[in-house]
Amino acid sequence: MFDPNSFTRVRYEVDGHVARVTLNRPDVLNAMDIRMHEELLEIWNEIERDGEVWVAVVAGAGDRAFSVGQDLKELARRNADKESPISTFGSVGKPGAPRLTDRFDLTKPLIAQVRGYALGGGFELVLACDLVIAANDAQFALPEVKLGLIAGAGGLFRLPRQIPPRIALGYALTGRIISAAQAAAWGLVNEVVVPESLEECTQAWLADILAAAPLAVRAARQAVWRSLDKPLPEAFVAEYSCEQRRSNSADAVEGPAAFAAKRPPRWQGR
Repeated sequence: MFDPNSFTRVRYEVDGHVARVTLNRPDVLNAMDIRMHEELLEIWNEIERDGEVWVAVVAGAGDRAFSVGQDLKELARRNADKESPISTFGSVGKPGAPRLTDRFDLTKPLIAQVRGYALGGGFELVLACDLVIAANDAQFALPEVKLGLIAGAGGLFRLPRQIPPRIALGYALTGRIISAAQAAAWGLVNEVVVPESLEECTQAWLADILAAAPLAVRAARQAVWRSLDKPLPEAFVAEYSCEQRRSNSADAVEGPAAFAAKRPPRWQGR
């Protein structure tokens, strides 16, 4: 049974139709250990299962970091004890699999709310979200090559799909920091604000998403991500499960009816 009160690494709260996922190890800059990955797996499952959750916000506890990625001290111990599998792409065979970074069945939009460091797996988690709201102190990087590792949670695949490939390769080969301003210039984030305005900005995006029909939001999200690598003619004829669900929903009838009646729509999400 899903019990967020049993979690020690992640806080999970639901307010109305919004789920809040907070990586909660601020003393180690929200580094992700095995226990955190296991808790996050339960949370992604719950977000998808819970019909009352329409959108989720992912953030890091404290004001220093979203997440600095993998808990390297834990990794060093596991390597010494020969407990850690050789690092490869994806999370198959690892605790908490499938992790968000290689889980492609989620249908609800995720907003990353970023303060401070988003490094390695933390940056890869951000790249796997749909929208990114960043404080101007945010710093992004894939520093794995400096540690003899590789950004195996999708960073090497998503970054060159989200910014020009040569620019992405420069960051991937050097581990250089991407400032919030640079991230905005490359289109990696939706908005950059001062830290004091981060929550207000996130709330504004949430309000606009919640004003829209939830099934239409999921259909639009899925169509965008699933069509990016398709030629335009193929994109038009591909099947999108979220669009099929939207087109047969009560909300598809409610929207035009509310407009014609000059009243606010009453979305059911089904």
